Order: sequence, then C-alpha cells, then structure tokens
Amino acid sequence: MALYKQHGEEGVGDAILLEPVSEDSFLKNLEKRFRKGHIYTYIGEVVVSVNPFRRLPIYSNEQVKEYKSREMYERTPHVFALADAAYRSMKRRNQDTCIVISGESGAGKTETSKIIMKYIAGVTNPTKQGEVERVKDLLLKSNAVLEAFGNAQTNRNDNSSRFGKYMDINFDFKGDPIGGHIQNYLLEKARVVGQQHGERNFHIFYQLLAGADDITLHTLGLVRDPAEYEYAHKGGVKRVKSLNDKRDFNVAMEAMQFIGFPEATQRSITNVVATVLHLGNVDFTRSGDGCKVKDVSIVDNICTLIDTTPEQIIQAITHRVVAARGDVVDKPLTASEAVYARDALAKALYDRTFTHIVQLINNAIEVKSDLAHSRNKVIGVLDIYGFEI
Repeated sequence: MALYKQHGEEGVGDAILLEPVSEDSFLKNLEKRFRKGHIYTYIGEVVVSVNPFRRLPIYSNEQVKEYKSREMYERTPHVFALADAAYRSMKRRNQDTCIVISGESGAGKTETSKIIMKYIAGVTNPTKQGEVERVKDLLLKSNAVLEAFGNAQTNRNDNSSRFGKYMDINFDFKGDPIGGHIQNYLLEKARVVGQQHGERNFHIFYQLLAGADDITLHTLGLVRDPAEYEYAHKGGVKRVKSLNDKRDFNVAMEAMQFIGFPEATQRSITNVVATVLHLGNVDFTRSGDGCKVKDVSIVDNICTLIDTTPEQIIQAITHRVVAARGDVVDKPLTASEAVYARDALAKALYDRTFTHIVQLINNAIEVKSDLAHSRNKVIGVLDIYGFEI
C-alpha cells in the first residue's frame, strides 16, 4: 500500500490516494492513522472520524485560526476544514449548504455537531457586534438543554443523542449568524419507560435528582436516590463516571435562563419530569373486572404537580373509552393493561414537553422580522442519531 505523507502524518490523509483502493487498505489506513493520533481522514470532501473516546487538544482557538479560509488539502484532515469549506462555499456562491453527520451510536456525531458550531462561532462576527454575539451564544447554549432532555447513557456511549436534529443557521450578507431553527424528530420515547441492562433513562431525570436543592426536591415529592423510581433504574445504572449530573443540571438550568425560558415555564418543565418519575411508581391491583391503583398517595403527588384531580388521572390510566356504532362505552382495564396505559401517558407527557422545549428555543433563535426578508443564506447541520442493529 502506497502511503501519501502530508504534514508529517502517518498513513494517507485522503483515502482517494490509496493504492490499491479497497476496503481492506482503507481500514488499515484508518487504523494506522488512529494509532498515531490522527482521528480524521478524508475521502475527497467527506470526513471520516474514528472516535477516540477521550478529549484531544485539537479544537482550540489556535486550531480554528489555522483552518480559517484554507482549502481542505492545505492542512491535516479535520472537521474544522469541512466546516470552513461549507461556510466559504455559502459566502462565495451565495448558496445554502448542508453538513450531514451520520454513523452508528457512539461514533461521535453529537460532539462533531458541537465542534462545527464552535468553529462557526469562532470565525464569524470579527467586529463583535452585540446582536450577533447574542445569537451565537444562544445557538451554543441550546446544546446544553437539548442534551439534558434528549441524550442518555447507552452501552455504546455515555452521552448518546436519542433523537434526530436538523439545525438551520441563518447568516446575513456579511456571513454573520443572525438566527436559526431546530427541527427534532424520532425522539426515543420508549426509553422513558424502559432501558436495556447497563443503560440509563434521559439525563434530565438523574440531573434533577442530583442537582436540585432539598427544598425543590421536597416540593416535587422526590428523593435523591434514582433506585426509588422504576423508570430511572430499569437498566441498573444510577451514575456514570464520565458524567457529573449535579453540575450538568445547573448548566442546563442556566442555559434555560439565558435562552429566555420564563421561570414559570422552567418550573412546569421540572414538574413534568418529576411527574414522569412518579408515574413509574404507580402500580395496580385487580378489582372486580378491572383494577385499581395500589397507592393513591403517588397519584396525589402527580395531581399537585400538573394541576389536575386524582379522579382524572385514575380514570385515564385504569379505563378506556370505546366507541362502536355510535355508542360510547367506558371499559375498565386489567392491571396489565393499565400498566401500558400508564406508560403511554408518561411517554406522551415527555414527548410533548421535549417538543415544547425545542419550540421555546426556536422562538429565541429565530431570525428577527426585520432581517427575515433580507438577503440571507443557511448552513444546515443534520445530526441523525445512531441506529443499533
């Protein structure tokens, strides 16, 4: 295999230059480069990344300057080069561009999307205009909130995105960011009510239990131990060494405040998270042709949090309405059927809350009306989460 040396690298920086071009030579080249600390390799304008599962000192402001306004082949392969190519293409051609980030779970897609955002933030707004800086900060801060509610620890990845995300970043004629829009899809709702062995639920459940103060936890009717909640310990994992749930909770709450979430909305969101935890502890016992809730005090806690009555909650999870030939029948559920109804309610609550959070972020980062009809272009970043097969 002939290896092309670039800037003292080991292996071939661009797989197009491999001789021979084959799957075996490509994989061996990736391995050789990885062992020498080069995690990025090109295939033309495609960047292949091998996740090192550790922090590398290759994303500093100095590196941003090295790749700014450079052609991809002028520097060592790097995702910064791809981001710069997309940005310069948008400015030169006055056309929208898109970056697609794909790979299996644990490949590093979420981190890559944040790295791209960091690069764009680093090369734009050289005059430090206040409004542009605000937009950049909003785009970066939104990651903390989305990760708290949309990411989870899996067997492959301690911070795995469990939803797909497409982000539009709008730029003015000078190339400075003026707003954006996030489209979320395919949230893994099933994780709310069950996890594989060795995995956790979404981060926010553990962050709330670890990071909220004692008064808040008392108000929510919660205790700190995740093992007390069925939905939080089905995977058998309460804490992850690489994550600091208490710190991350504070970061997420500060980001919400910075983005502009009203205090009442923040309280409502934490109330829903607590409600979901309580719902997982609602059990049922047989009662005649149907069932009844074993411990009504849990339902009372839920009603306090979401401002409803125990009768409404109990009716919703222990009965179903059947419409047939114009007749409406209220049919009681068995204990096993009520469990499915309870889980469906928990998933719906969390899914709608997540969608509402994304909408609040979009409201904050949307292009202002006086700029919406001006000449502006878009860089789209598609982060499609990993599908395990």
